[in-house]
Amino acid sequence: MPDEPQLITDPAQAARLLRRATYASVATASLLIAGKLAAALLTGSVSVLASLVDSMMDVAASIINLLAVRYSLQPPDRDHRFGHGKAEPLAGLVQAAFIAGSAVFLILNAVDRLLHPKPLADEWVGVGVLLFAIAATLALLAFQHHVIRRTQSTAIRADALHYATDLLTNGATIVALGLTMLGWPMTDPVFAIGIAAYIVYSAGQIGYESIQLLMDQELPLEVHARIKAIALAHPQVCGIHALRTRRSGQTYFVQMHLMLDDQMPLIEAHRVADETEAAIMAVFPNADVLIHEDPASEPPPPPLPG
Repeated sequence: MPDEPQLITDPAQAARLLRRATYASVATASLLIAGKLAAALLTGSVSVLASLVDSMMDVAASIINLLAVRYSLQPPDRDHRFGHGKAEPLAGLVQAAFIAGSAVFLILNAVDRLLHPKPLADEWVGVGVLLFAIAATLALLAFQHHVIRRTQSTAIRADALHYATDLLTNGATIVALGLTMLGWPMTDPVFAIGIAAYIVYSAGQIGYESIQLLMDQELPLEVHARIKAIALAHPQVCGIHALRTRRSGQTYFVQMHLMLDDQMPLIEAHRVADETEAAIMAVFPNADVLIHEDPASEPPPPPLPG
């Protein structure tokens, strides 16, 4: 299927791609901060200030992502037998906190501007800087989505979601500056409050996804169904039960019980389990598969609720 993720099978290649994505994110956010700082100082616009604060949060979040991705790519060790993949959703939670904090700061500044209006200046400078910011953000998002398709990284997905909100905030800021130039000065703080509200919504999305991953949420239903279909495709598998899945960083953890013929020798059952595991890993190369063999006559346990 064309929209299936084209996962990288080489861990070293995936690691290089993830590191490049984090470096690109930090570099882009740093460049945008410099431009937006100049625009905010020249125009005095609170909506440009809102966009600047958002970019500053981008840099902080991107640096956290860089460190989290580097840590999550470390192989399992004696104290972390399942690897370090949960560093990614932890980074997502930190990002959500940063984003929510920036929204509160923006709302306070926008309310102050509503109560104490100030004229703007050099609005066209702000518009030019924001158009450049939109172009740079689009280029970064294109690269990030390429990385997400190849690695399914939670941290990069959270970072991309944050930058996607930047497109909206930058566009809304351009509209606010345009309306101000047309004689509607109060639209500047009003738009800033709207931007802050959307930032809070984005923070909630990132935080929810991160919490679900930390709570070992099952893989998506389509992935779950695909794993089940692969296992049942083996001619000697009578059925499966107790299929459990979760994700940690780049790794899918899959556990299941195979139901096999009661008279099948142990060595033959082991071969069937190995072949089933290989078939699953051929489709999901970053999977860690654990299979238990059960006699087909043994009744499976009752399904879990939900």
